[in-house]
Amino acid sequence: MLNTVSHQFKSLFKINFSDFCRFTYSKEFKFLNFLLLYMFLILGNFLCMYMKFEELHELFDSSTIKPSFDYIHIILALYLFGELGEEEGIGRYRLKEELLVGSGTVKSLITKLNKKIQFITVLSNRNQKKGHVLTKKGENFLSKIKNAIPVLKKGDLSQFKDIIIESKDVDAYICLVKNGSRNLTNGIAQRDAAIKINGSGATCLVYDGIKFTFPTRSPADSNMEQFDVGKPIQDYFKKELSNISLSKGDVLIMGLGDSPEKARLAALNAALTLI
Repeated sequence: MLNTVSHQFKSLFKINFSDFCRFTYSKEFKFLNFLLLYMFLILGNFLCMYMKFEELHELFDSSTIKPSFDYIHIILALYLFGELGEEEGIGRYRLKEELLVGSGTVKSLITKLNKKIQFITVLSNRNQKKGHVLTKKGENFLSKIKNAIPVLKKGDLSQFKDIIIESKDVDAYICLVKNGSRNLTNGIAQRDAAIKINGSGATCLVYDGIKFTFPTRSPADSNMEQFDVGKPIQDYFKKELSNISLSKGDVLIMGLGDSPEKARLAALNAALTLI
């Protein structure tokens, strides 16, 4: 009995050369190859993000409870400190509402940004605390992020509803990632990143040097097919990005959410997968 079971078990792993060749051309092998490459791309994006934001690693150090914020919350907070907090600063309550996190999370984030890496400081006016603003160190880091993602702004959904699947009862933000196409395949990873942060999804367009197109490339394919976008939508995006020098390979992301805050998180989290 034992010998019979052993023989059957071993036979599962016996395969001759012709069988192996047939397997390599099978749909199952192609799917497995695609799956492995896709997993490597996701891991690669994670490692690239880890190395890209080396200055932020210290914020996650904890001898007790792991912080409940993520890179997306840190970077969006820095955007907000830079754009909304120049005159009066941003307080905990405002940041909590913008990041859609709990009071404890935002308190921890502000404390670490202030004490651990000195990216923000308290803005005081006649001994009255008014909120937090970026320090010079924080401004320098944000400048590096903005070189990669120079645009993060609310979009007019009515202008591009024809190219997104979910166009009702959602808000939209648009994000531009410079030279993002080098890390872009078919946009699925960016959609997943948007959904992960409770967004409704994300759609990517690639600038080919003249116009925006849809990307359709699988991880196993080095060639990127292109499908053009209609002229009215082209004109809208070029107007919105008129103060930016577009280059071939730039990626435009439309992040969607059932609130403006969720749409902004969706767009930015999708963008972070491409830098």
